[in-house]
Amino acid sequence: MTLLKLDVFSVRNIHSATIQPAPNLNFVTGANASGKSSLLEAIFILGRARSFRTQYVKQAISFEQTQLIVAAQHRQHHGSVSNLGIQINAKQTEIRIDQENRQKADLAYLFPVQLIQPKSYRLLDAGPQNRREFLDWGIFNHNRNFLATWRRYSKAVQQRNVLLRTRQTKQLPAWDKELVEYGNAVNTFRKDYIQLLAPVFLQMASHFLDTAQIDLRFSAGWDEHLSLEKVLSLNLEKDLRYGFTHAGPHRADFLTFHNKRLAKDYLSRGQQKLLVLALLLSQVSLLNNEAQNNCCILVDDLTAELDTENRSKLLKYLADLGCQVFITGTGLSDFGDLSTLNNYKVFHVEHGCIQEL
Repeated sequence: MTLLKLDVFSVRNIHSATIQPAPNLNFVTGANASGKSSLLEAIFILGRARSFRTQYVKQAISFEQTQLIVAAQHRQHHGSVSNLGIQINAKQTEIRIDQENRQKADLAYLFPVQLIQPKSYRLLDAGPQNRREFLDWGIFNHNRNFLATWRRYSKAVQQRNVLLRTRQTKQLPAWDKELVEYGNAVNTFRKDYIQLLAPVFLQMASHFLDTAQIDLRFSAGWDEHLSLEKVLSLNLEKDLRYGFTHAGPHRADFLTFHNKRLAKDYLSRGQQKLLVLALLLSQVSLLNNEAQNNCCILVDDLTAELDTENRSKLLKYLADLGCQVFITGTGLSDFGDLSTLNNYKVFHVEHGCIQEL
């Protein structure tokens, strides 16, 4: 997967820009607030139909503009070129692939995007929702059956919570049956994915942290010594009292351990950042080995999070990965020694205008 040409219209302070990026490394330089992150945001929107900078993607539309557009020519793994684009205004999102209207999931499958940015490093110590989203994005790209199953499970939880709040207990058994069926399926998807991810992650962690004493532990969201059906029954009184379902895959989590101790409590801040980096890149590596389209990697503000030695490690790894990568920094010196790299491009951003150097 490679973006051959990218067109961006009305994303933040980028009013209109067209670039032809390199198939491997692309360095994006510029002063703070020049539009570097806006370029990465545009690429992220193209892949995920949402922003990583705001909950409401319409807020990424340039001031005094009514819509944003991101479009690209995209070479797939087998060599054919497709055209994809997304148009967002205050009321709707329109996605087109080769002139046909498509869904967000179609875009995400065709153009997977992984983001590494300062907020990414909260993956270890933020709430479990962040880690569930991390897992589920990987599973989404790994198994096409996951999305429909997760949607059915989510609907069952929502309906059950409505019944709990309104105390309509006669209808609960029907939705409990749905919740158990699809909840067990979601749990199986996650456990299978963790089993695939763990060895890749351990190898990646040893590359960045020089240690093999790393462990991932998955929690299903209930005590798996009991069936989900049994747990729902045991929790019914509590669920009715509080008006929501306490147990199930919507409460799942995974924790990272170092030397059998919780990593977020015992590793230094710098080591935690490297551990999260290993998690994100192991997910990319697994995706590249199994999916038809390689992942596009976005690295925003490289120098803010990594020292010189680890920046060098990361760049060497990315150069050998075979993915298209976009990395931002205030200047070329931020990226260290580039003399050993081949086939990269440098783009400079100033007041939303992007120029290839």
